[in-house]
Amino acid sequence: MPFTMIKGTFHVVGYSPDGDSIRFKADDPVHWARLSGPPARLNARGHAQLRIEAIDTLETHYSPPSSGSALHQPLDLAEAAADALLSFAGIRNVVWNANRTLVASASDGTRGYILARAVEKNRRPVAFVFAGDPPEADGSDAFLDPERLTASYNFHAVQAGLAYGTFYTGLFADLRATLIDATTQARAAKRGLYLADVGTTPFTVDGLSDLTDNLVVMPKLFRRLAEYIGFNGSVLGFKDKLESYAEPVLDLATSNFTHFDTFIEQEPGSLAIRMTRLPEQLVFDEMPTRPINAFSTLLEEQEDRSLL
Repeated sequence: MPFTMIKGTFHVVGYSPDGDSIRFKADDPVHWARLSGPPARLNARGHAQLRIEAIDTLETHYSPPSSGSALHQPLDLAEAAADALLSFAGIRNVVWNANRTLVASASDGTRGYILARAVEKNRRPVAFVFAGDPPEADGSDAFLDPERLTASYNFHAVQAGLAYGTFYTGLFADLRATLIDATTQARAAKRGLYLADVGTTPFTVDGLSDLTDNLVVMPKLFRRLAEYIGFNGSVLGFKDKLESYAEPVLDLATSNFTHFDTFIEQEPGSLAIRMTRLPEQLVFDEMPTRPINAFSTLLEEQEDRSLL
């Protein structure tokens, strides 16, 4: 199935871009209707928030339902990824507010295009992101092969060690293989986050500050842990709760379908966690019918039952 070519401009002023999401305004918004899934959410300025396909960068401002404030992962690496995305998009003269949560001014509105096929359940177009203008006509069918992929920000972020390759079932196998190769090279060269990534080594979580300030872990795991600690005050029992959540995943090492908790080790009564697979060895399910924040809902139900 081909991708839809959508030309437009990148925008950051008044927003909080990070390393794997940016606002994009289509030259012709009629092209959003060509994507599968729910309608893309456009704000009053006609901007859509993209979800950049196949990558996950460290969080700069994640707000779990259990917390009243935004959380981050180690900020030097998280902010480096955000800076790289703005640089790739050609956005210059970026001025952030005092605590770097909002872009106050920038030379944005730079030209670029995306290749997309779908909109995810949060109503963000899932996109491969490119700078400049392509040879194809706006709104046309376009094919993305591994060679063209290497010109995308998606590939650049993985190759530079700024993002974890994080794959979902809709990603074509040849594109995934190219990103896995780039990840393997970045990991071997200890680029970017791979200087500190815990990989499959056990790590101890005494509290949220370990996750926000010290440990470099897969952002999906960070989000699950942050939500869990927010409700329970500790990481104790995390694996059991993740098991009850039953998050579908394909293990590329064995070609077996199972659940995310299969690859998490935690002994009873222990604060130590270990992933037994690297992030790029897993393919996650989008779970389109499962409600947004379903994991937090599960935790809230657990808390409600404990009060009975």
